[in-house]
Amino acid sequence: MTADTIAPVGDNSFRSPIRRLHGAGLDGVTTEDLPRGARLEAMHTGTAGSIHSWELVTAVDGPGTRMTVFFAGCPLRCQYCHNPDTFFMARGQLVAVDDMLGRIGRYRGVFRATGGGLTLSGGEVLMQASFAANLLRGARTMGVHTCIDTSGFLGAACTDEMLDDIDLVLLDVKSGDPDLYKEVTGRALAPTLAFGDRLAAKGTEAWIRFVDVPGLTDDPANVAKVADIVAGWPNVTRTEVLGFHQMGRDKWHDLGLDYRLENTPTPSKDELEAARATFRERGLKVF
Repeated sequence: MTADTIAPVGDNSFRSPIRRLHGAGLDGVTTEDLPRGARLEAMHTGTAGSIHSWELVTAVDGPGTRMTVFFAGCPLRCQYCHNPDTFFMARGQLVAVDDMLGRIGRYRGVFRATGGGLTLSGGEVLMQASFAANLLRGARTMGVHTCIDTSGFLGAACTDEMLDDIDLVLLDVKSGDPDLYKEVTGRALAPTLAFGDRLAAKGTEAWIRFVDVPGLTDDPANVAKVADIVAGWPNVTRTEVLGFHQMGRDKWHDLGLDYRLENTPTPSKDELEAARATFRERGLKVF
């Protein structure tokens, strides 16, 4: 474990009630270790949140060098999720807003030099909307570019005030067909579309992400439906068509979860380009 990374869930060094990260200046406890009342109060007020991990990345979760903070907990159960260890909020580590903002503040020079900033990811950020809102407001106060990576399923939890503190939204549109969306995620498509419409009406910049999964989301009719939806949002400045991979398979096995894509291949370069072409045909900037 380094000073630059919160230890992932399952690291037994965090099973004591309170342990200071070596050199990181963060006090962290697993949410499982706190009394239920104290845990719920801290998370309800947004003074602390359940975090899986964080890292510094470049050109992945938004522009420039980003501090990406991965929240614990997600209401979706996407078949192709490569971070199933973020499904459960109770298995994360409780981290105070002030401690996290202190860490963010240390990288302001890097963010300014690279055009980067803070990205809140997951899991699902909007499962902990109050905590996220406090982090976003604090980051914006420091002049840090802000971004959230979300499925949009809990978009109703994002208040207008919170949205004012978000510079960029990475919105995952996992299918354009409601029935297939339910099969892929276990949830309904409509809330994601409503959140996307809301971002468009406000003019909040959005990058769209779509994962091409052979035999699941890659049907040309489904890709066209997603592209039609995205083309109706004028605030979208970038669309990313990402290829399915098996990098999360071992995590599913380790957690004892049913992994339904055991034998699903990675899409070929030609298959990905065909999907990207569908988006480009609608005038979208695609990567």
